Amino acid sequence: MKIFIAGATGAIGRPLIDGLKRSGHTVFALVRTQQSAGFLEEKGVESIIADALDSDSVKAAVARVRPDAVINELTSLPKHYTPAEMQTAAERDRKVRIEGNKHLLAAIRHAGVRRYLLQSSGFWYAPGPGPADESAPFALDASPGVAASARMYAELEATALRGADIDCVILRYGFFYGPGTWYTRDGDLGEQVRARELAIIGKGQGVYSFVHIEDAALATAASVESAPGIYNVVDDSPSPQCVWLPAFARAVGAPEPRRVTEHEGLATIGADAVYYATRLRGASNEKAKRSLQFAPRGLEWLTGS
Repeated sequence: MKIFIAGATGAIGRPLIDGLKRSGHTVFALVRTQQSAGFLEEKGVESIIADALDSDSVKAAVARVRPDAVINELTSLPKHYTPAEMQTAAERDRKVRIEGNKHLLAAIRHAGVRRYLLQSSGFWYAPGPGPADESAPFALDASPGVAASARMYAELEATALRGADIDCVILRYGFFYGPGTWYTRDGDLGEQVRARELAIIGKGQGVYSFVHIEDAALATAASVESAPGIYNVVDDSPSPQCVWLPAFARAVGAPEPRRVTEHEGLATIGADAVYYATRLRGASNEKAKRSLQFAPRGLEWLTGS
């Protein structure tokens, strides 16, 4: 198949290209600059220079390739994970995701492309018992930042699923860890944990679902030929903050994380951090395991591998 990726230079784009090429697909990538094109050409990927925020250039790029499938991995996240940088990047990231999604959908309809894969998120589910399956609602009434993100992903998905002319696959990824992500020994979260900047808040009962970046890429490559639908692409180990954060600290050579009360967390870190630590809900990967032959590795901080 001919596969067109928007967002190929991000953390998941690089292993995704490798997985697609191993499966025999021909890969094309939308990039903004010639500098990005140089890296991709070394990997045997033909780059099409266009701006995801320019509908006409996206339409021309997709029409030029006429791919069998388009994969949307567009983000505009900052290089470093700090509250200040995340806040600064938030509006552009939202714009790139929302407008890029609309422009890609318009382009693939114009070019007659039938298959569309969209990056979504598996950690915005509303609180509830046990890991959430794909039918669970998003946390639209959570703390302000969490609710805004949940609404954005709900909008992305609704836009992509609207209409019967496209076979749409929604990939709800867990928190990425591994090479090129923030969750590594030498990444931003590793540095912050060693500096004891991250604390367990309250009982730390908020449940996180992670996924190794390479496992997420393999699932995405498999979904190019899967049945349309929504898939949680997360590992087998939904973990409360009080479990994964101390384990991560040990793995990166950090001291035991601090503990603060919810009241202290609200006063010093904010409502979103308290929500993450105390109300976040993990996700179930049973559907992806059945339909995508998804076999994620265990969370390395807990397994020691």
